[in-house]
Amino acid sequence: MTKEKMTMAQLANTLRAGVLGSNDGILTVVGVLFTVAVATTNHFTIFIAGLSDLLACAFSMASGEYASVSSQCDTEKAVVKKEKALLKTNFDDELKIVENYYIKRGVSATTAMAIAKELMAKQPLKTILHIKYDLELGHYVSPWYAAFASLFSAAAGGLFPLVAMTCLPSAWRWLGTIIAVSFSVALTGFLSAKLGKGDAKRAMLRNVIIGWITMCIHYGLGKII
Repeated sequence: MTKEKMTMAQLANTLRAGVLGSNDGILTVVGVLFTVAVATTNHFTIFIAGLSDLLACAFSMASGEYASVSSQCDTEKAVVKKEKALLKTNFDDELKIVENYYIKRGVSATTAMAIAKELMAKQPLKTILHIKYDLELGHYVSPWYAAFASLFSAAAGGLFPLVAMTCLPSAWRWLGTIIAVSFSVALTGFLSAKLGKGDAKRAMLRNVIIGWITMCIHYGLGKII
């Protein structure tokens, strides 16, 4: 990736990875904590189980994001390579694509051709990448940004239930953990809705319900064990 400032698309991708990582960290850690805490009263065992799962989840999310975004980055680079070749062998066809792009947006054929010729004369590769793929030349999604965002956010998210379950007094441990998880997943729901321009209330409610279901399932598993 070039040493230019992060584009809005790159920033959005990094934030998305962070929000998803945080949500996964919260739910996976509380799942393990509830299962173990029901099965045993050993405080140290509960803490080690939660901490181990927190670290495993964080590194798993990071590696998954790195692999996924690396594949996307490779695809973008392959597209650039392909378009470079097409500009040498099929320039007229590429020019026609740019012309049609502006015609579809209400520009007259004569004006569209004039715009296309001027753009393709100055920055042909940048123009065709933007029009055909909505890509910005030289700005590839960074797998490292996404990986580190997932790593730290998953770890940070997992801290909510871990701290609540292991640091609160015994009388408040279960209720405190439920409240901590409900608040944290509601927050990730709110952030994900804002990033996706969705309904914040619905996203928050959905995440809270999923969190409660997760806790109930793992509580039941702990009872069975």
